[in-house]
Amino acid sequence: MLIDNTNQLNKDSKLFKLDTKPEELELNLSQTALIVVDMQNAYASNGGYLDLAGFDISGAKKVIEKISQALTMSRKVGMKVFFFQNGWDKNYVEAGGPGSPNWYKSNAIKTMKKNPELQGKLLSRGGWDYELIEEFKPGPEEVLIAKTRYSGFYNTQFDSLLRSYGIRNLIFCGIATNVCVESTMRDGFFLEYFSVMLEDATHQAGPDFIQQATIYNIQNFFGWTCKTDEFCHGLKAL
Repeated sequence: MLIDNTNQLNKDSKLFKLDTKPEELELNLSQTALIVVDMQNAYASNGGYLDLAGFDISGAKKVIEKISQALTMSRKVGMKVFFFQNGWDKNYVEAGGPGSPNWYKSNAIKTMKKNPELQGKLLSRGGWDYELIEEFKPGPEEVLIAKTRYSGFYNTQFDSLLRSYGIRNLIFCGIATNVCVESTMRDGFFLEYFSVMLEDATHQAGPDFIQQATIYNIQNFFGWTCKTDEFCHGLKAL
C-alpha cells in the first residue's frame, strides 16, 4: 500500500518499501522520521527509575542494540530523527501536583513517595536519571524534545515541527512500548499521522503479554509494525 501524503509526489521523492503488518507500506523518505522515545537512564539503565520501581528492564540491552541499528541506517539515508526526553523540573511543578492524576499514577512519583531518599532524583531535569543514555546523543540536525507526560504530542512543539518539515510518517522505537510509545502513536493517529512501531526496538513496562497486547492494538486499530531488520532492509534500497 503506497502512503501518498501529497496530491502529487515530488519528482525527487525517494520511495522505500517496508514489510509491515498487517500490510506492506511504501513510504516517501522526505515525509518520514525516526522517533526515539525516552531512551534515558530512567528507563534503560540499572538503577534508573523503572528498575527502582520494580519493573524488569532486562530487555533494554537488546532494544539499545536495535535502536542503534535503526539510527545508523536512518542517518545514512538522511532520514529526519527526533528524540524524546521525559521528566520534570527539579521541584516537580510540571508533574502537576495533587490536582493532577499524573501525581498519583506516575510510578516515578509513587516510588519517591515510598522511598524519601529518592526524592528529587527520579526524572528530574538535570539529573542522571533524566539524561539520555550514553549511546544515544542527538546529532546537530536531529531534534530533542522534552515532554512532561506520556504522549510526545501533549504540550510540546512536536506536531508543529513535524508539519514544518513536511513529515507525515513516523517510525517509533524506545521505552516503554505500552506507555509513552503507544500514547504518542495514539495521539499521532488522531492527528492524521501514519505510524509504524519497530517491535524489537521497543520494550514494555510490565509482563511480556503487555508487549503483545500493544502490537495487537497497533496492527488492528491505529498503525503498523515491523522488525528492525525489515526497516533497515527497506532503507537499503535507497
